[in-house]
Amino acid sequence: MEFKELIVEKIRSAFNGALSGVNEYRGDLSLTVDSGKIAAICKFLKEDSELNFNMCEDVTAIDQATHTNRFTLVYHIYSLENKFRLRLKTNIEAEMTDTVTGIWQSANWYEREVFDMYGIKFHNHPDLRRIYMPEEFEYHPLRKEFPVLGIPGSIPLPKK
Repeated sequence: MEFKELIVEKIRSAFNGALSGVNEYRGDLSLTVDSGKIAAICKFLKEDSELNFNMCEDVTAIDQATHTNRFTLVYHIYSLENKFRLRLKTNIEAEMTDTVTGIWQSANWYEREVFDMYGIKFHNHPDLRRIYMPEEFEYHPLRKEFPVLGIPGSIPLPKK
């Protein structure tokens, strides 16, 4: 059995019904999973002795600008032992999901960036605060409704 097939089979058997999409493109595997089980699936992928996804390389988001499933969270994880990258996607209804910082410490900064740019809150995150924008900034610049040229006067610019 190929490693990609092993990943899919293990997730399907461990999390019945949580895997809603499997997409392979140019050798990259993307799995779409249930948002309520994202932390449990990540923990499983890290702790399974055959899979061993021991590195979180990035967490980002996509703003679909829709009323349902507005945001898609994307986790890029890597198995050093198997030399394999996996992309996990999950669609979230609300602007809240579980953190994976207890699984991979590197997710701390990535989740802070997603919070800062999109306003998505990560439940039980150890230090969820802005990373780029000032704390008092009330907007999230990567949301679709944020104007391309910004909001005049919303943030003081450096003097010349």
